[in-house]
Amino acid sequence: MRYIAAYLLLQIGGKASPTKADITKLLDTVGIDSDEDRLDKLLSELDGKSIDDLINQGSSKLSSVPSGGGGGGGGAVAAASGGGGGGGGAAAPEERKEEKKEEKEESDDDMGFGLFD
Repeated sequence: MRYIAAYLLLQIGGKASPTKADITKLLDTVGIDSDEDRLDKLLSELDGKSIDDLINQGSSKLSSVPSGGGGGGGGAVAAASGGGGGGGGAAAPEERKEEKKEEKEESDDDMGFGLFD
């Protein structure tokens, strides 16, 4: 991912066809070591292809991927309500302790006078 990101950044910056040396130099400026084999593979796959065309092809492929949620939120509700076995009893005292800490912090911030008094 870092190599394609560097390639795209260089293209946006004005390099029509970034070279291996360009990508390596960019990655070195931010302290990222480059893997020569992966970089060579990426450049060979991108050779002679338009990035705009590749992005359009990828977008059309992504449009057929289902994205939407069904049923994923139920786990969070069950976890929040303590619905599963014996873990529910232990969670309640911890929540109470946190609430007490918050109350103390609020009273410290007040300092005995109101902002608009």
